[in-house]
Amino acid sequence: MAPRLARSIMVAVLGCYCSIVIINVLQGGGASHGELAVCTGVVLLVFAVQFALSSPGARGWPLELRVLALVAQAVLTYLPTVWLGLSWGSMQGPLAATVLLTLPARAAWPMFGLVLAGTPIYTLTRGTGVLYSSYLVMSCALAGLVIYGLTRLTDLVKELHDTREQLAKMAVTQERLRFARDLHDLLGYSLSTITLKGELVSRLIRPRPQQAAEETLSLLLVARQALADVRLVSRGYRDMSLRDEAVSAAEVLSSADVRAEVDIGDARLHPVIDTVLATALREGITNILRHSKAEVCTIKATSAADTILLTLVNDGVTDNRGKTDARSSGGSGLGNLRTRLTEIGGELEAGVGEDGQFRLEARAPLQPHGGEVAAEATAHDTDRTAA
Repeated sequence: MAPRLARSIMVAVLGCYCSIVIINVLQGGGASHGELAVCTGVVLLVFAVQFALSSPGARGWPLELRVLALVAQAVLTYLPTVWLGLSWGSMQGPLAATVLLTLPARAAWPMFGLVLAGTPIYTLTRGTGVLYSSYLVMSCALAGLVIYGLTRLTDLVKELHDTREQLAKMAVTQERLRFARDLHDLLGYSLSTITLKGELVSRLIRPRPQQAAEETLSLLLVARQALADVRLVSRGYRDMSLRDEAVSAAEVLSSADVRAEVDIGDARLHPVIDTVLATALREGITNILRHSKAEVCTIKATSAADTILLTLVNDGVTDNRGKTDARSSGGSGLGNLRTRLTEIGGELEAGVGEDGQFRLEARAPLQPHGGEVAAEATAHDTDRTAA
């Protein structure tokens, strides 16, 4: 609606200026009906050119085509005056606007001044006086600036409208990516745990029914947590704790017959940092459950002056690929983690070390970096306070 309204106003203004020039020609007198018809036709041609040059796509024309249109309008503006000796009134106003719209800025404004300076020459030679000539100069300047200003304003309205559409599409795309990433990071761990515990229950249900019942209860708790995670993803944020995830990871690894050594420390973390590191721990445990045959897993978090390092080490390497990096990982899990850590000013490394053990290291600042991340962190804190 806004671009169409701006364009309609531009068309109405050009129509009014065209009508004013035609009225000036008709009131001038001293011209035959044929001359008046020629002048009217010339005025319509001039404003047709002006209308084309004021269209949004005209700024994308080649410079040669714009200069050709400017020359054609200049000929149509001055030739009838020289040929028929008629006063156009403020006919040079649209020409002045075309100069500003077609030429580069360093040449347009001097040419604009020349067009205005040449406006009163004919009237002064006819002895109409300085006052009327000054009126013509100001009238042409006003017409030129109004047409130029409205044309540029129409262009800006269209650009703004197009930009808003692009931003809306980008926002939808980003939300889809966030939803997919969160589903992978949050539910991958839960589903892997449910699968593991389901297999464990099926093995224990006859020889050890009491333990099978306990594992079934634990499976139900994980399933409820998975449902809660889905709701958190749909709300657009989630509040996770590295300490809680470490406790949960130790229990899950124990169920998988993996000895877990956990040392998280007592550092209080920013909610955004806490959530990202908890997500990193979830992804690491998920990969152990899915892709390794680990017997021992070490989970350790150490903090320095302004950073915290989460290290996840396991001995479940099943091939000899050697050291790899998260950036070259074929899966989406480590790629998602690297994206999350990069957004807060952190980094991620993952690969097989010289000792043959797989190491995942997630390093993050104690405070999230970046304007957008900081804004999200502030909104996150606000949501936590409101809750």
